[in-house]
Amino acid sequence: MNLPNALTLLRIFIVPLLVVVLLTPFAENWVGLPRHILGVTLFLGAALTDYLDGHLARRRDQVTRLGQLLDPIADKLMLVTAFIVLSMRSVFPQPLPGHLPVPFWVTVAVISRDVFIIVGAAAINMMTGFKGFRPSWLGKLNTTVQIGGIAAIMFAASVPYYTGYYLPTVYAAVFALAILSGLHYIFFASKLMNEDRRQPPPPDDDLPLAA
Repeated sequence: MNLPNALTLLRIFIVPLLVVVLLTPFAENWVGLPRHILGVTLFLGAALTDYLDGHLARRRDQVTRLGQLLDPIADKLMLVTAFIVLSMRSVFPQPLPGHLPVPFWVTVAVISRDVFIIVGAAAINMMTGFKGFRPSWLGKLNTTVQIGGIAAIMFAASVPYYTGYYLPTVYAAVFALAILSGLHYIFFASKLMNEDRRQPPPPDDDLPLAA
């Protein structure tokens, strides 16, 4: 356990707190803030830990297998949970502001993309033993757009003006990047596997002894 991994765990622990803030009157009763203002603050704080854990791990040379496993789990848990909760009508004030809650087709695209990649990676690992998966540049862009989109959606719930101008664009961008980055990962994973096959075999001294 080190500081980068602790930040990743903090991001995971923020997720249930975010759900409580958005689904209950906790924010108004105990903190004195509108629930979506507190929600967007928590969410952006969690997103900041996503940047800090990777930056600190590289800067301090503290990249660990645990961190490489937990970081994408924390990201997907944070984003998918936020989209599911923000798809519920009860989360938003009544009467509903324009273009809220999040349309069903947007949330389905976000979840389906992640399930597709996880199941595909697991199948490849079982069949070939390949473990060298890593995020693509389009996948990183997809994550960035989703973070910005969720922040914009929660902001729109508290400041419901001009939502008809920017929320449809947010939904279209999230949907398009979810589909494109999912399809792109097929070719990216194939490239990673081809690079792995071209790696030279280990020296004879490193090979295991025959049984």
